[in-house]
Amino acid sequence: MRKLSAIMLAGAMAMSLAACGGSQTTETSAAVDTTAAETTTAADTAAADTTAAETTAAQEAPADLSGSISMVGSTSMEKFANSLSEAFMEKYPDVTVTAEFVGSGAGVEAVNSGTADIGNASRNLTDEEKANGVVENIVAIDGIAVVVDTANAVEDLTKEQLAQIYSGEVTNWSAVGGSDSPIVVIGREAGSGTRSAFEELLELEDLCKYSNELDSTGAVMAKVAATPGAIGYVSLDVLDDTVKAVKVEGAEPTEENIKAGSYILSRPFVMATKGEISEQSELVQALFDYIYSPEGEELVKSVGLIAVEQ
Repeated sequence: MRKLSAIMLAGAMAMSLAACGGSQTTETSAAVDTTAAETTTAADTAAADTTAAETTAAQEAPADLSGSISMVGSTSMEKFANSLSEAFMEKYPDVTVTAEFVGSGAGVEAVNSGTADIGNASRNLTDEEKANGVVENIVAIDGIAVVVDTANAVEDLTKEQLAQIYSGEVTNWSAVGGSDSPIVVIGREAGSGTRSAFEELLELEDLCKYSNELDSTGAVMAKVAATPGAIGYVSLDVLDDTVKAVKVEGAEPTEENIKAGSYILSRPFVMATKGEISEQSELVQALFDYIYSPEGEELVKSVGLIAVEQ
């Protein structure tokens, strides 16, 4: 009853005001309504802007991550793994990433047994490894170019010919379609990731017969360029016109051919996990998110590797 009486009283007052004020009251009410609407719209807009700003800030702000991640495995992935660890720890100061380089097989075994979060392998996983629940997460592709001096007439080598040259079985270019001149075999020093990759791909680990073992990609490039009859191998990203890159099995050493699988001197860099990435800890998932982000892709390229598409 009290509510009904209040409503009736309000109605009577409104009618009285309308009779006394006429059109002036109507105009005033309209003005009040317009002002209120404008005020409401401005408030809504300001609130929306604030919410958007807060959302953007939240998206840009780094997650509150802390703890440690352990990686074990491939020696060929040392440069990449160290660069990744440093960049990720710089982004997340409360996170520690450790990497141990003991070989691909040992890395896969470590992650399979639970003694490491990630097993680094510079090769595809075997069917047996996958059957044990180890997941192959390809994070980059490594490409190696075979180079000769620009005067060399040889344009293409088979994998077998390349292995014969580096094992010392073939010592003259005439045996592989070139001129009658000795082959000068140039390579990297023991412990080089590029050397390890090259020898693994040719199945010549510790069997190569080098004329010169040099300690940098630049040194290999310079030596091959200046030495008639020389042959060497370098990372794909450093090629220039001071040397000539030869085809291998008919394929040129290009990023496109590597991605297509037609250039054989390439291999995946795998960061293996026990189970899918989505099943890993928050820290490990964050590390993979970083690797597959634009920032991570730039890091992959900065160490001479080819980023994989997601």
